[in-house]
Order: sequence, then structure tokens, then C-alpha cells
Amino acid sequence: MGFRLLPHVHPRHHMRRTFRFGPLRLHAGPDGVSWGLGAGRWSWNAKSRRHTIDTPGPGYWQSKGRR
Repeated sequence: MGFRLLPHVHPRHHMRRTFRFGPLRLHAGPDGVSWGLGAGRWSWNAKSRRHTIDTPGPGYWQSKGRR
């Protein structure tokens, strides 16, 4: 635990864009481009191999994916 005179500031907005072509999705962001699949509330990202399910209300469930 240390003391910082000026705290590290995280950017408030990340430049990220998703292009959808039916179930295929292309994600472009500062880390590069990745692709995935989506159907209804389920989606999968090929780069991270992470599954995401949108749950009712605020929040979502996400698998751990590749480490």
C-alpha cells in the first residue's frame, strides 16, 4: 500500500465498435480486431473464447474464457 500524489486516471470511454452481419460480429477496439457469434442473449468471442449470456435486469454472466 503506497501513497500517490496524483492518482492513476483510467479513460472514461474506450473507442470500441461492433459491426453485426447476422449472427457474425466483428469487434474493433484499441486491442485490435476480434470476431464472434451471437444469437439472442448468448454471444461468443473467438479471440478470448469467452461466452456471455445476458441475464434479465442489470448484469450478465460471463465464462472465464482463455487465460
